[in-house]
Amino acid sequence: MQNKLISLVTRSANQSKNQVFSAIQPARYLNDLNKQQAGQDKTVLITGASSGLGEGMARLFAKLGYNLAICARRTDRLESLKSDLMATYPNIRVEYRALDVSDYEAIFTVFDTFAEDFGGIDRVVVNAGIGDSRRIGKGHFETNRRTADINFISALAQCEAAMNIFRAQNSGHLVVISSMSAMRGLPRHLTTYGASKAGLAHLAEGIRADMLLTKLPIKVSTIYPGYIRTEINEGSKPLPFEVDADTGTQAIVAAIEAGVEEACVPSLPWSMVGKAMKHLPLQVINKLS
Repeated sequence: MQNKLISLVTRSANQSKNQVFSAIQPARYLNDLNKQQAGQDKTVLITGASSGLGEGMARLFAKLGYNLAICARRTDRLESLKSDLMATYPNIRVEYRALDVSDYEAIFTVFDTFAEDFGGIDRVVVNAGIGDSRRIGKGHFETNRRTADINFISALAQCEAAMNIFRAQNSGHLVVISSMSAMRGLPRHLTTYGASKAGLAHLAEGIRADMLLTKLPIKVSTIYPGYIRTEINEGSKPLPFEVDADTGTQAIVAAIEAGVEEACVPSLPWSMVGKAMKHLPLQVINKLS
């Protein structure tokens, strides 16, 4: 019993150390993992992998030695990404499939097919989403409904499909990409978007709670990105504390690799901003949106 306790404490201390290191110096943390080829013989499935954060994560996971199961609507981009990655990292395997996440049945089919093709899936990153929402009460219900549908209901289907696989394997790592906008209710174009991402974050926490309750060895991570300049916000005005796509994806992948339960990324300043957002008056919060 004593040896088990010592082992648990040591493992927890090492995990905390890794999480701090990954948050403060994500590039250096990933460089160390790259030298180890930490993803060798493991497979990560990423939705929405044809552009933006999804594509960036795919490139970083490939560098770490992971096999990749990538999916999105734009198969021409997936084919180009696959060719690029295979040329750069010839020792990994990359497969892609078309997936429109608004087609719930297709999510289950694609996930199960990937699991069969690769003989299992080690990690699923629920990344596919849209950022198009409008002010409430201004005649844009269909736009807001679609945002809520894609960012929450479709994400629910992805979580369900992933957990089906992980429960059967008795192992796996579910990662959901939420948003800093999930921390509070926000005005204008962020109202529905933020609400949908908050719903996704609570969904992931509920799954994590269930894993603790049932003692299943399945990890669940919720990532809250701050403002990262990608195609989804290309052309918009400068955003508070924004970073480029490379910096943002490095922070995300480092947090995922460290096995965090929750992380605001990049950690500085968003971990502090996130805590403040939960308590500041709405008049102040509005200035961040």
